[in-house]
Amino acid sequence: MKVKITKPDSTVFEGEAKLLQLPGTGGLFEILQNHAPIISSLSKGTIRLVTNDDETKTFDIRGGVVKGQQNDILILVQ
Repeated sequence: MKVKITKPDSTVFEGEAKLLQLPGTGGLFEILQNHAPIISSLSKGTIRLVTNDDETKTFDIRGGVVKGQQNDILILVQ
């Protein structure tokens, strides 16, 4: 799936991933390929993503939102 993580002033990550773990306001949740459409708020925590090459990347955030549909995920963070 295509993932873009962006801050107001820069893009933090843009590329392909097979797994996303996000700090939702109700707790951690994961997004995998072909996930149902989603819009959710994010709380302070760490985004963990696994690329298609099995490389794990982490990003600390202070909050944000995620929108995903048809394997296209946009994450806006602070």
